[in-house]
Amino acid sequence: MAGISALEPENIWRVRGEVIAQVLTIIAIGWTGVVIGDAYLKRQLRRLALGEKDNLEARKRATRLDVLRRIWVVIGAVATLAAALTALPFARQLGVSLFASAGIAGIAVGIAARPVLANLIAGLQIAFTQPIRIEDAVVVEGEWGWIEEIGLFYVVIRIWDWRRLVVPISYFIEKPFQNWTRRTASIIGSVFWRLDYRAPVSAMREKLTELCKATDLWNGEVVNMQVTEACDNTIEVRALASAGTSPEAWDLRCYLREEMLAWLQNEHPYALPRMRAEAAVDPDADWKPKSGEHIQHPMSAPDRDSSLEDPAGQRDRKEDGSGGL
Repeated sequence: MAGISALEPENIWRVRGEVIAQVLTIIAIGWTGVVIGDAYLKRQLRRLALGEKDNLEARKRATRLDVLRRIWVVIGAVATLAAALTALPFARQLGVSLFASAGIAGIAVGIAARPVLANLIAGLQIAFTQPIRIEDAVVVEGEWGWIEEIGLFYVVIRIWDWRRLVVPISYFIEKPFQNWTRRTASIIGSVFWRLDYRAPVSAMREKLTELCKATDLWNGEVVNMQVTEACDNTIEVRALASAGTSPEAWDLRCYLREEMLAWLQNEHPYALPRMRAEAAVDPDADWKPKSGEHIQHPMSAPDRDSSLEDPAGQRDRKEDGSGGL
C-alpha cells in the first residue's frame, strides 16, 4: 500500500489498487484466523482417547469441539466477507449491515432456506445439550450403528454392516431415537428359548451362570433367567446378561444361545420342543361294517385282489374233502 500511495493522487489506478490491497489484506487476515482456530480445535480432537472402552467424557468433548470447529469456520467466513465488503465503496453498506446485530440473522434467513437454518440451530443445541455424541451407539430408523460424524446440517451414522446412514441434524431434536451409550456403554442383552414343559429350568439357570463366568464378554454385573411365557406346547425362557459395550453384548447373546442349545441337546434332549398328539378308541362303541362293505387291512396294497385272502374255491374244497394238501 505504501508503494501505491507514491503514485499520483489523481491516478485512478492508485485508488483501485488501494481498494484491492485492502480487500486482499482483510481476506488474508480472516483466512489466517480461520485456519489457526480450525487447526487448534483439530489438535484438541486428536488428543482425545476415543479408542478406550470407557470414553464417555472423551466423546462429550469430541462432539462439542467438532461442532464448534464447523461453526467457527462459518462465522469466520461470514465475518471476513463482511469486512471485505466494507472496503468496497459500492458494497460498503452491505458489509456494515452484516456486522449489525440483526443483519447477520436477516441475511441468513434471506439466503438460506428454513430447513438449513433449523439444522444450523439444531447443531448448536446438540453441541451443548448433547443428545448424541461422536461414537455413540444409536438406533435410528430401525438401523443400529455408531455416530461417525456430526456436521452443521447432517449426521453420518456408521451402521454395523459398514453402510452409512445420513440424516438431517434436526432429526435428533425433533424425533425420538435410541441412544445406547447416553450415560454408560454397558448394556443388558436378552436371549430367548422356546422349550418343552419338561425343560430343567433350575439346571439351565446354573448353566447360564457357568457360561457367563467362562467368557470375557460378560462384565460380571447382571445374569438372570426366568420363564416369561407358557404357551400351549412350549414355554419361553429368557436369559439376561450384561456386557461392557453393545458389540460385546451382541456377541455374548450369540454365545449363550449357541452354548445353551448344545448343552440341552447333549444333556437334556427331552427339553427341546415337540408336538404331542393322543389317539383313543372307545371300547364301548358298537360298530360293525355295513352289509356288503369290504374292510381292507391297513397294510395291504390298494390294488391287491381280495380273493387271494380267502379264495371261495379253496374253502369249498376243504368243506367237501375234495381238495387241500
